[in-house]
Amino acid sequence: MLTSFDDFPIHQASVPIAHSATGDLNQYDRYFFNGYSGDSGVYFGVAMGLYPNRHVADAAFCVVLDGVQHSVFHSQRAPLDRRYATHLGPIAVEVLLPLQTLRVTVDAPEQGLRAELTFDGRSEAIEEAHFFERAGMRTFFDYTRLTQFGTWAGWLEVDGMRHEITPDDVWGSRDRSWGIRPIGEPPPTGAPVQQPQFFWLWAPVNFPSLSTHFDVNEYGDGRRWHETGAISRLGEAPHMMRSVDWRVKWRPGARVADSFEYDLIDWDGARHTVTLQPLFEFQMRGIGYGHPEFGHGYWKGESVTSGERLQLPVDDQLSRENVHVQALCNATLTMADGTVEHGQGILEQLAIGPHPTGLTGILDGFVP
Repeated sequence: MLTSFDDFPIHQASVPIAHSATGDLNQYDRYFFNGYSGDSGVYFGVAMGLYPNRHVADAAFCVVLDGVQHSVFHSQRAPLDRRYATHLGPIAVEVLLPLQTLRVTVDAPEQGLRAELTFDGRSEAIEEAHFFERAGMRTFFDYTRLTQFGTWAGWLEVDGMRHEITPDDVWGSRDRSWGIRPIGEPPPTGAPVQQPQFFWLWAPVNFPSLSTHFDVNEYGDGRRWHETGAISRLGEAPHMMRSVDWRVKWRPGARVADSFEYDLIDWDGARHTVTLQPLFEFQMRGIGYGHPEFGHGYWKGESVTSGERLQLPVDDQLSRENVHVQALCNATLTMADGTVEHGQGILEQLAIGPHPTGLTGILDGFVP
């Protein structure tokens, strides 16, 4: 099927753009954004995804104010022409300047949410190491992702109260990813091949003169199958690290960090350390991740919009829909030469199954 994008020289396969290069049901293409004020009083997140082989597209916007998550969700049949795939119901994402400036607009008065927010990169986009992992013989992950640090300008409105967003006060990060990962209704997978397990830490952090990036995926025995580390100084190309290391103090009875630090290990062995002090956890279900009703890629109908309000902290931190979080954190960077900067960022955490740091069972809370 031909669509408008087929008139541009952007093809990566011998089929029209409307067709993905693979027929895998888990093929996806997604935007993610977050932003946070310097006093931690405002936090917001955005997610938008296209799932061409499921014929579904969805988007969500969430604001945390005074300990309450205010969310709007939209799900619909995927537009046949991908040119329109970033305007979904009350939520739109516009690329104003590729890899630099993007705009998010929200007009959901029934859910009490409106916004016009422009993200402007304060770093170049960082291409993370490619994600690839199998579950037995089946491809489980096979995707590319970029991460970028930036500032926000504009406004957002919750229940009629407008909050001005200025770039000197509100920093954040975004990612773009595409490929194959589990989304939508789980298909039959045949015989079981492994115990349920997934361990993921992702920590983009903004400082006055630079930004730092860290992520790891590890198996239940602690072996690492993916990592990224980078330092991105303002006005310079990101400097990728040789490797990363990390340390955590888990919160008793939960699977979230009470404190955390990571090391960015340079090619000459120099070690730069970021210490994170979590302030509160944003529940990723607020933008669809693991949501029991509006999870990513689920068929909800031709066009459905809904909302949710969630009191923080949640009562059941160990339920499947609540275990995936982004903790807003104050941060301290100590460079190898002793230079210190203070900043702000997030620590995303999703820990399912055992891990050598003291996690046991599938979703058992940490016992000191």
